[in-house]
Amino acid sequence: MRMRRILGLALAAATLAGASAVGAVSAGATSLPNISRDECTAAGGQIISQPYAGYVCALPDGTKPAIT
Repeated sequence: MRMRRILGLALAAATLAGASAVGAVSAGATSLPNISRDECTAAGGQIISQPYAGYVCALPDGTKPAIT
């Protein structure tokens, strides 16, 4: 019984560590570099004005980098 509890705690700790690592990687992947207006239109994107946030480029793949 004690061995099961120890193994359960070890498994829970490993799962939590894995989830933290995945969260950190995905958070880093979501930060998009800025793009210019010319680059946006050349890539087939549309320039969209967002209230209090300036302009973003809506690209065909669904990403929205900020306009510089």
